[in-house]
Amino acid sequence: MKKYNSIFNYIFIIVSALFITGCVHDDKYNEPDLENYQCRTADYYTKPENNFQKWSLADLKAKPQNVTITEKAYIEGYVSSTDESGNIYKTLYIQDAPVNPTEGLTVSLDMVSTYTRFPQGSKVYIEVKDLAISTYGGVKQLGMITPAGTRILEKEVPNHIFRDCNIRANIVPKVLTMTEMMTANDNLIGCLIQVNNVEFDGRALCTTFAPNGQTVDKTIGEGWDAANKRYLKTAIVRNSGYASFANQTIPAGKGTFLGIYSKYNSAYQLYINKVSDLNMEGDKDGDGIDEHFPRLDGQTKNPCNFSETGLTAKSVADIKQLAAGLAPNGLVQITGDFYVRAQITANDETGNLFKYLYVEDATGGIRVNINRADLFLENRFKVGKDLNIKLKGLYIRNVSGELQIGSNDSSSAVAYRIKDEEIYKYLFDNNTLAKSVVATERTISQLSSGDVGRWIKIKDLEFIDGDLGKTYADGTATSNRTLKDCTGNTVTLRTSGRAIFGLKAASTIEVAGGRGDIYAIVSIFNNTYQLWIPQLNNIVFTNPRCDGSVYNPLATIYSDEFANGGFSADWTVKNVLGPQVWTTSNQGNGTNYYAVMNGFVGSSNANEDWLISKSVSLAGKTKAIVNFTTDVRYAGNALQVYATENYTGDPATTTWVQLPATLDTNTAAFGDWVSSGNVDLAAFLGKNVRIAFKYTSTTSASATWEIDDFKIKAQ
Repeated sequence: MKKYNSIFNYIFIIVSALFITGCVHDDKYNEPDLENYQCRTADYYTKPENNFQKWSLADLKAKPQNVTITEKAYIEGYVSSTDESGNIYKTLYIQDAPVNPTEGLTVSLDMVSTYTRFPQGSKVYIEVKDLAISTYGGVKQLGMITPAGTRILEKEVPNHIFRDCNIRANIVPKVLTMTEMMTANDNLIGCLIQVNNVEFDGRALCTTFAPNGQTVDKTIGEGWDAANKRYLKTAIVRNSGYASFANQTIPAGKGTFLGIYSKYNSAYQLYINKVSDLNMEGDKDGDGIDEHFPRLDGQTKNPCNFSETGLTAKSVADIKQLAAGLAPNGLVQITGDFYVRAQITANDETGNLFKYLYVEDATGGIRVNINRADLFLENRFKVGKDLNIKLKGLYIRNVSGELQIGSNDSSSAVAYRIKDEEIYKYLFDNNTLAKSVVATERTISQLSSGDVGRWIKIKDLEFIDGDLGKTYADGTATSNRTLKDCTGNTVTLRTSGRAIFGLKAASTIEVAGGRGDIYAIVSIFNNTYQLWIPQLNNIVFTNPRCDGSVYNPLATIYSDEFANGGFSADWTVKNVLGPQVWTTSNQGNGTNYYAVMNGFVGSSNANEDWLISKSVSLAGKTKAIVNFTTDVRYAGNALQVYATENYTGDPATTTWVQLPATLDTNTAAFGDWVSSGNVDLAAFLGKNVRIAFKYTSTTSASATWEIDDFKIKAQ
């Protein structure tokens, strides 16, 4: 099957959200009951009869990697971390002293809730025989070599890690500047450190630590370059969506940050043990003043607290009136101290809308362009929520007839969207529960300029006959399909090929063949009305078509998803030139296999290789198509797709017909599988047909081509 790993991650988020509450955690934990947990004292390891060697953390990290330790040795340290909040997962961090440590260590464990056995500050002894040092993401860690990875198995933890029966220290964070964090201090990875006079950057302001089930990076900054409006030093803060504090809003002031020091490859990062370790917001001395402002970037108060004071309320219709007469692609800045409160009617949850959402009030709807992906993960951007928008400083732009809110930045990186780092200045959660979005009912002939931006419902529509059998989009492109009512009026449906509806890409889902109702956003392009659906279930076409007929989609008469690896007898592999041949792989996709051809081994090689399907009968068929998906990486010749009714056994002597299939064109990355579309096989009706994929490469360029989800459909 075609792989959309991001979709499975998304499903995981939704399932997880059922178990993770949105309440605020106060970080006041009960002390774990350690009475029945095993412990030891230092003299156990110093007794001659026990025959232990003592290694320092530095000694241990200097040992050969990925080699099981055979010496009877132990290390000791103090637990610097706690996983009670859930932000740290299956990892125990220790340091060699509770104050001014010189070495830290990452211990990888296949267990959770380690705080119940090894609370922060506990002195621990780790017997390292049968364990091993390995490196993950540039960090040396202690674990155990197992078929499942390099974590110490949960059942083995009691055999290796022991808490001191008497000693539990107060871990005093080691103070580092960000400059010190990013220099030769890798020996301190795993230690609890403190960074002073820092703040979360503008992109993090007014957001939560992490969306449910998602691990995300936020950024803290130190020092401020006023001339260039940037921090002199920054560091990554890694937050888990499973942390008890994930749904809390990030502190908006400047102050002191405590966290576990780590890194991933070359990027240094920090993990929060608990939110109470952050002293970056709030009136700490009770005098009514938040001492954490002004911020380094000049903000004098918490920017996330929306107030109507000094602002004049405007409606969506008022906003559009500010741009009355604006020429296409023209811009006008909003200079008044205005705000609008409107309900979010559509967001980017499926990717059919990208980096924008629509809002609507009683007077109309409008698009808001925002330079941030996955807006739907943020609570303030959920469909049905009321959003407060401060308008001063924003721009209204006429985009081919549609008025939209955004910025004046035309760079490709921003594309007239509100800048990521400035979202907090303009868009505010109204802090009320989401309400049902009510669609305005229209017919095609009733659509007017006042409906542009609105969430509407149109009843009794169907796709035109020419679109039946097509998918909602072609490849990754944004495609047009045509809807009509029973009197012949038509309107365009626009769908992005990058949209994911449920488990499938829009480019793999055939348009609905019946008649029914559609819920959609109205847009306009050069005087032509267009509809956009945020979800596939916004189309409910379950009734017979206008002429009373029931459309039956083409049946699959042959398919192969290469699911088990290897080619069955249905496929012929022909090597004409070069040492490489077609094969199957599941790299990066677990148990899901696909066909792959790559002419690069050490260097590019000249190749010509064919992958040819079995003969499939189209006898008695009146319509037939072939459909498959492709993925390409690296520069090289395009894959060629052919069909034949009379394969001779030799590609060179066979008469081939080249097929106009849509192929992936993104050579920069794997994973963006593209549907071929329904490639017509009308020339082979009543005959036997074989489909062939021809791969070629040269000594200067050899792309990697992958094929999956091969289907021939007919009726």
